[in-house]
Amino acid sequence: MLLVKQELLAVLAAELDKLSPGAGQKAAFESPKVAAHGDFASTAAMQLAKPLKLNPRQLAEGLRESLLAAPAYQRWVDAVEIAGPGFINFRLKPAAKQETVREVLTAAGQFGVKPVDKARRVVVEFVSANPTGPLHVGHGRQAALGDAICNLFATQGWDVYREFYYNDAGVQIHTLATSTQARAKGLKPGDARWPEPAYNGDYIADIAADFMAQKTVKSDDREFTASGDIEDLDAIRQFAVAYLRHEQDLDLKAFAVGFDNYYLESSLYSSGRVEATVARLKAAGKTYEQDGALWLKSTDYGDDKDRVMKKSDGSYTYFVPDVAYHLAKWERGFTRAINIQGMDHHGTIARVRAGLQAAGAGIPPGYPDYVLHTMVRVMRHGEEVKISKRAGSYVTLRDLIEWTSKDAVRFFLLSRKPDTEYVFDIDLALAKNNENPVYYVQYAHARICSVLAAWGGDVATLKGMDLSALDSPQAQALMLLMAKYPDMLANAATGFAPHDVAFYLRELAASYHSYYDAERILVDDEVVKLARLALVAATAQVLHNGLKVLGVDAPQKM
Repeated sequence: MLLVKQELLAVLAAELDKLSPGAGQKAAFESPKVAAHGDFASTAAMQLAKPLKLNPRQLAEGLRESLLAAPAYQRWVDAVEIAGPGFINFRLKPAAKQETVREVLTAAGQFGVKPVDKARRVVVEFVSANPTGPLHVGHGRQAALGDAICNLFATQGWDVYREFYYNDAGVQIHTLATSTQARAKGLKPGDARWPEPAYNGDYIADIAADFMAQKTVKSDDREFTASGDIEDLDAIRQFAVAYLRHEQDLDLKAFAVGFDNYYLESSLYSSGRVEATVARLKAAGKTYEQDGALWLKSTDYGDDKDRVMKKSDGSYTYFVPDVAYHLAKWERGFTRAINIQGMDHHGTIARVRAGLQAAGAGIPPGYPDYVLHTMVRVMRHGEEVKISKRAGSYVTLRDLIEWTSKDAVRFFLLSRKPDTEYVFDIDLALAKNNENPVYYVQYAHARICSVLAAWGGDVATLKGMDLSALDSPQAQALMLLMAKYPDMLANAATGFAPHDVAFYLRELAASYHSYYDAERILVDDEVVKLARLALVAATAQVLHNGLKVLGVDAPQKM
């Protein structure tokens, strides 16, 4: 129905241009809030009425007559009705909706997907966990969000690049090294000589044992062989970082998440990027010295107060390397950057953007975009789970996957807006009923596959079938909903909203289940049977495509 919609919009735009030159650029169809009002709606008459000094309802009536005279409307539109102060509601003919089935079956996995434009490059930074321990549930939410947003942008023609940013030096990494060294010396949490601060999880003992055994560990971005020298703290540090990066890789692989690049925060210092960025800001006249510290004039760019860049002790505040890092993103050709981070990073947004504007590199004011998420609570048997045997003080992503499944974790963590708190119910994720949203959607796909298998024909032949038999209310509703998939994808990408995809899939599954309950598919009438098979095959394709965006499998059997 994409082509049908484009035809109808083109006619509407032409009619609007006749009324007011340029008005056709804003021609658009909306979905009526009440399904009974029609399939499409337009508010064009109400928008044009005031500047044209006309009654909106009379304007709508005139538009109605003009539209109904157009061949495209005569072919595809059953009725054009005026409602309220000037709403124009359109009721499509069954044939218009039936075109959706052909479009889906023809495009298959590319339905709703736009061609890649290599000039539109976006870097999405997510997870970015320092290698100090196992990935926790919050990292899992970030991994699901980041990967799904990457997939969404890919459907809209963006050239997507996934990046993981972390530090292999600094205070947290030093604590990791001293904790591992203490374990290697036979100490454990609670002992008199156990360091403070320290990481107390059992995984530290595993790292220490492998270091003393002189093992080699390899991750996606580094490899290190342990010396076994208990006094060589730097060797312990490098081994522990490689060990935990390898563990992170295992977790992410189990979660079906991968990255194009791993970027080290420490490289910003070793390459001179931090110093060069500070020098650039100074040269631009955007800094000043006060109380022995170097300040950024961030209030010039909307921040509520100026920010310290370099403290009196000579160390940089945490947002300075962030500014250097995002300058590097821009210089690497990424016209858009998206950061998926926890809500605790909210305070850094204004100062990073201010630093980028002050640098005078031609970066747009809203660069980078931020998607902030809340943490996740885990419930099991009606009680909150807070402890992991492996991590000691929190539930890990691996725990969640092992307790349920990759698909359940992904779908559940993507089923709410990122900035809303989420309670992950283990029991619900394991339930095989309609209350479990991922089961409900996957079951709809598997149910269709079983019907197609029972038929035994070639699905590829269905796109050429006579679809005129698809005229029941349930079939019409199912086709109309499938037709909304491309716009839903585009809007979800614009709003960084993979939860919209999850919601849509649940709605599509419900519409299919309603259709299945209303009409037998494998009937004796060959024409009717093939039309209905084409409809359900198209539905399965859209379910498959949407689940793929979320990184969730579409099983053929359950």
